[in-house]
Amino acid sequence: MIEAQSNQELVDVGQGVTLCCERLGNPADPPLLLIPGLGQQLLSWPDPFCDALGDRGLHVIRVDNRDIGRSWHASTHPPSRGQLLTRRFDHDQYTLADMARDIAGLLDALELAPAHVVGISMGGMIAQTLAASSPRHVRSLVSMLSSTGAASAGWAAPSTVRLMLTPPARTREQAQDRALRMWRHVGSHGFPFDEDRIRDLAGRSFDRDPRAAAGTGRQLAAVLKSGDRTRSLRQITAPTLVIHGDRDRMVHPSGGRATAAAIPGARLTTIAGLGHDLPAGAFDGLIELIAAHAGEADRAQSAPVPA
Repeated sequence: MIEAQSNQELVDVGQGVTLCCERLGNPADPPLLLIPGLGQQLLSWPDPFCDALGDRGLHVIRVDNRDIGRSWHASTHPPSRGQLLTRRFDHDQYTLADMARDIAGLLDALELAPAHVVGISMGGMIAQTLAASSPRHVRSLVSMLSSTGAASAGWAAPSTVRLMLTPPARTREQAQDRALRMWRHVGSHGFPFDEDRIRDLAGRSFDRDPRAAAGTGRQLAAVLKSGDRTRSLRQITAPTLVIHGDRDRMVHPSGGRATAAAIPGARLTTIAGLGHDLPAGAFDGLIELIAAHAGEADRAQSAPVPA
């Protein structure tokens, strides 16, 4: 069942989970699904970024992962700090595999499979898991600012971990202030910092989901519970582009290198000055990389098979 509200849709993706998504651009164009990162909503993919991808001939779908935004939220308590440290979670704590099944269910419900799939940070992990476990859903894969789950790669800087452990916001203003502190730290020091855009995004995100802190905790537990996925990534057959910044304090650049090494045939592009965000100054380069990769994959799949 699909329930529409404004330009956003609530889609039943199976197993009692409903995801909120928004479709942009021409539905006749090849579909490109954007999966956000930890605690981030579909709003985190900026309108100009999505519009530019649509101008490149792609039908863009952006989504709230489970437990965030207008999508389904779990009713279980978020993990304690002790559980996060020991990685001993409740039995009903979901994993990245569950989140990937949500995305597969979304694509099936919208009749858009296979789609070009782009994931950033945790969204990259979900996209990787989807491509490994359900290749029929993925035309091509772009893994951005992400990692494999291996302890030896993609770690967060200690200063970033300390910021993540600060008390959650309880008001709209606190959410904006907390977002500014975090993105000043992990954002792209090689590109201009847009305080107004970050404050606006944090405010609108809080309005959509004031209880985001609990869902973010459960999403983080899903990443940690899933562990090292390197072996499964070797099963990916979709054409894969890995994008990482050389200034990433949330997921060390070694995470991008490990991802590209694990996926057969993957290409790695490192962007100078890019941190763990999507600064407007990097839009043109990122859009070109994503659109070109999707186009190459479509041309390769439509090419005649040699006799």
